[in-house]
Amino acid sequence: MQTNKYHVGDSRFLLSSLEDSSIDLIYIDPPYATGRNFGDFDDRYESKGSYIKLLMQPVFEQAKRVLKPSGNIVVHCDPTVSHHIRISMDEVFGENKFMNEIAWKSGGNAKNKKKLGRHHDSIIVYCMNKSKATFNPLYMPYDEDYRNSSTIGFCEMHKKEYVTTAIHNSQPDVNPRLNLRYEWNGVYNQWYVSKEKMQVLHDDNRLRYNKKGVPRVKRFLSEMDGLPIRDLWTDINQIQSSEKLQYATQKPVKLLQRIVKLYSNEGDLVLDCFAGSGTTGRACILESRNYLLFDVNNKGKKVFEESVGNLTKETK
Repeated sequence: MQTNKYHVGDSRFLLSSLEDSSIDLIYIDPPYATGRNFGDFDDRYESKGSYIKLLMQPVFEQAKRVLKPSGNIVVHCDPTVSHHIRISMDEVFGENKFMNEIAWKSGGNAKNKKKLGRHHDSIIVYCMNKSKATFNPLYMPYDEDYRNSSTIGFCEMHKKEYVTTAIHNSQPDVNPRLNLRYEWNGVYNQWYVSKEKMQVLHDDNRLRYNKKGVPRVKRFLSEMDGLPIRDLWTDINQIQSSEKLQYATQKPVKLLQRIVKLYSNEGDLVLDCFAGSGTTGRACILESRNYLLFDVNNKGKKVFEESVGNLTKETK
């Protein structure tokens, strides 16, 4: 099947035409069984059970076949179906292949007088093999909240800001390392570094001592990666007016850029089984990935092809 193309058809049929172990990442933003007709697609099912049995389970089974051993599958859904999705994915991929359930603050200010209003989507991640799965940690710059909540010092010798972290093990009997137990500055501990390395750090003014003489190691902010992105995403806004296309339930391209960067590498092949307006394809173009887009809606293909034309003009 030709890559970097939007293919119109039933995902279950199109998936069956792909070769085994040929895809690096699968992203799925399927219908959520909301009982609504969105115009661009009909999201009405008799029950959540029929939704899983008729639509999702067959897709998951094919997805498992076509994913590479290093592959990941990411499913975007809402909390009303996330538990059904998890159970189905446990059955197909195995409980031990679960990686994360990410909460994305998706917004929405609709009033609800009967229950708490939903303010997030769920993004569920499974892998084929935990020891081989592609994962690229991402980091955020240190912001004012971090600076205000952290004790940041300034090293006059190196002229750099720093935070400190422990250099001794507070539970040495849990993970005993007898070769790292020694006295330093009058304090006997199990340390994380050898005595020779401790001396190097001391001579380089990389240790800060408390009143009892216990050192902590200085970590310069300029040498640190930043704040690691975790499983709560509040920094990516819902679709902005400048990005909106004429397609229901469109997701922001920044969200898909983050997902493809986390779970695939440049040059990898990313498959979206419910492509909609083609946000995954746009993200792949921006992040140097190849893509395959499947959807039953021919309108989605037209919207995508028009948006790619504009994207190409903007990036020249």
